[in-house]
Amino acid sequence: MTPSTSSSSATPSSRPWYRRPRRVALVLVLLPVGWWVACLIGLVYLRVLPPLATGVQLQRVVERSLAGEDPVRAASWRSLDEISQHLPHAVVAAEDARFFSHGGFDWEQIQAAREEAQREGVPMRGASTLTHQLIKNLFFTTHRNPVRKLYEWTLTPPTEWILGKDRILELYLNVVEFGPGRFGAEAAARHHFDVSASDLTRRQAMGLAAILPAPLRRRPAEMGWYVDIIDGRMRQMGW
Repeated sequence: MTPSTSSSSATPSSRPWYRRPRRVALVLVLLPVGWWVACLIGLVYLRVLPPLATGVQLQRVVERSLAGEDPVRAASWRSLDEISQHLPHAVVAAEDARFFSHGGFDWEQIQAAREEAQREGVPMRGASTLTHQLIKNLFFTTHRNPVRKLYEWTLTPPTEWILGKDRILELYLNVVEFGPGRFGAEAAARHHFDVSASDLTRRQAMGLAAILPAPLRRRPAEMGWYVDIIDGRMRQMGW
């Protein structure tokens, strides 16, 4: 008499994929690798075309929707030639003074941040270049975590190579957050000063650069002390 076959004797191939350890391990490896490759393809696209949306923009839409608020995403693409030269100068002076001389990593700033963290007994912060910040804005969110930092660092060399300095700066000025729901130079200039990005004065450009560390809380009119610091840095850099 042939014994009946029970469900507990199912062969390994008939089990769901999530009950196969090797299959699960393979998926866990391929997912982050796949996302890295997708980011790389995105960089090639961004070499010539503007982004349709960014990770931070989508994050803000979700946050406002969950809070019961109407999503706001004001953004208008402008080339570097259509943006007042004061703004890229102010942003570089404020955020990454050695932007045009490093290859995506500011090793001097990294060393300074490491020494400060050791003195204060806290995790290392800062030392983020404009290239790192662009990667974060394009493909991730503002939430800090080691995985995001790993992606930022591994994507930095191809970002520098594929895009180049001028394109990195152009993309950054068009996607960075300058206020609640306001992304990019044009939306920022209209929102804060009621002018176009091409008509920003030196002082207005420095005011916009001054709010970048905390764009949801800061306003240009309240940042006079930092504007003066940025002004001094720009003069030292010949701007």
